[in-house]
Amino acid sequence: MKQLIIRGGKPLHGDVYISGMKNSALPVIFGTIAANDVCTIKNLPDVSDISLALETLEMIGADVRFIDTSTAIIDTRRVQMKSPPLEYVSKMRGSIYLLGAMLGRFGKAQVGYPGGCDFGLRPINLHIKGFEALGARISFSGSAMIDGDAPDGLRGNLVYLDIASVGATINIMLAAVFAEGTTIIENAAREPHIVDMACFLNACGAKISGAGTSMIRIKGVDKLHGCTYELAPDMIEAGTYMVAAAATGGRICVKNVVPKHMESISAKLREIGIPLEITENSITVSGVPSFRGTEIRTNPYPGFPTDMHPQFSALLALSQGMSTVSEGIYSGRFKYVPELNKMGAHIEVVDNAALINGVEELHGAEVKATDLRAGACLVIAALAAHGVTTISGVECIDRGYENLVEKLKFLGANIKRT
Repeated sequence: MKQLIIRGGKPLHGDVYISGMKNSALPVIFGTIAANDVCTIKNLPDVSDISLALETLEMIGADVRFIDTSTAIIDTRRVQMKSPPLEYVSKMRGSIYLLGAMLGRFGKAQVGYPGGCDFGLRPINLHIKGFEALGARISFSGSAMIDGDAPDGLRGNLVYLDIASVGATINIMLAAVFAEGTTIIENAAREPHIVDMACFLNACGAKISGAGTSMIRIKGVDKLHGCTYELAPDMIEAGTYMVAAAATGGRICVKNVVPKHMESISAKLREIGIPLEITENSITVSGVPSFRGTEIRTNPYPGFPTDMHPQFSALLALSQGMSTVSEGIYSGRFKYVPELNKMGAHIEVVDNAALINGVEELHGAEVKATDLRAGACLVIAALAAHGVTTISGVECIDRGYENLVEKLKFLGANIKRT
């Protein structure tokens, strides 16, 4: 069993370079199916979800070749319309994008139900609503397979999303690039990875406008082509190191970031009393001896990101006074709370909110990461705590953080993987 062993209580100092955005990389990787050509994707993060996605592509006929650790050449000209192995797609949420990419290219698709972190129900009803609006028929075969078919081709249409779903917005875009006429997505998600995906598809010859706003317009084309595309930096990885600096009382310069993407995170850090220095592509966070509690509610972008909620809970466990972290997107995202309380935190979950009574210090303990961001929360808590913390469930953390141990060691952390 893989574990992280962290001796905490040491401020982190130095520079950390942020990798490419995992939440962009997954849809772009599966989006290369729609290109039906050779694509060079740069700034790919070296994390297990990306390796799994590339292996899944290879299983259906793609040729994948790395020219360095962060640049892959993906040739999808020989991709076949067949279902990838269920043991692959069931391990990651991003495999759902195979549906849109295959429906667009082949007019049909068969994909196993996606997996990923377990922090509550993540239905695909809005994905289905979008595909059906474009003329596809969606059905379920067996207990874990999703079938799509568009025998008369895909046709542009108006799609209104009841919730600004990131996954549904991306999947509808993938299918709609080949739909006859124009598709309009109303109440579209606005996250940076939506913009990244639209820019990638446009580089392949798609005609998409409005990405980053609540209305996206897609004019269908007959075919796409290959391209070279560089992914945007990962805002959640950047935010995690920013919070680690604050929690340990250190000073970290987070490099290769888009400060605009970080505004909700930066605003909360400043609100509790953490100084920031922001340049065009970096943010420096300086820890202070004490900081205030606050109230956080997660919301779709540009609101506070749900993927930063657990990390902030670790930080606010050390604040002065009371804090409240309310989860407005996913239910069941508080599985980290009992683990954090083992380290001396005082947190109570009521309905869908964590009530945090700040303590002076945390202490080492044996804890388990239950999902990706819960793992990041425990790493931050362990770095700030006195004594030794052993974290199991490391495979969850490896899904989304490139070279975490090496980067933290460079910043001065006493951390090792066993």
